[in-house]
Amino acid sequence: MPIDTVASASGALYATPPTRAPKQTLDADAFMNLLVAQLKNQDPSSPMDTGQMISQTTQLAMMEQITKQTTTSNENFSLQMRIAAAGLVGQQVSYTNSDGDAISGIASSVSFAGPVPQVTVDGVEVALDAISGIRTPASTTPTATSTSSTSTTN
Repeated sequence: MPIDTVASASGALYATPPTRAPKQTLDADAFMNLLVAQLKNQDPSSPMDTGQMISQTTQLAMMEQITKQTTTSNENFSLQMRIAAAGLVGQQVSYTNSDGDAISGIASSVSFAGPVPQVTVDGVEVALDAISGIRTPASTTPTATSTSSTSTTN
């Protein structure tokens, strides 16, 4: 067998495994792994205090609940932004464009594709958080015309 073939075949055996990016947050899995490692490596002559274990388990449960509340809060905020954006359709809105000019126009549609709803104002997509004012457009109802009627008496 040629040396090149052996080197390439053995290179696969000794290749370094891909490194994974370290987690930046302490989630439930990381917390549980730490607790298990602590239990495995504890000194048998002086085991962990049960009060400490209960405290750490309680902290884990609290962390999971806080994470769920944060997720729910973010979902609620997103829903509120969508409702607010949808309520702008047909309204006259104002915003400041990238040149610093105050622009006003009628909101005609809303897109929920991104993290912040985009409101289309006179053909221009504007982020919901860039809208600075809302006004009900002036109604264009025709003026009432009076019709005369003749009455006859007998």
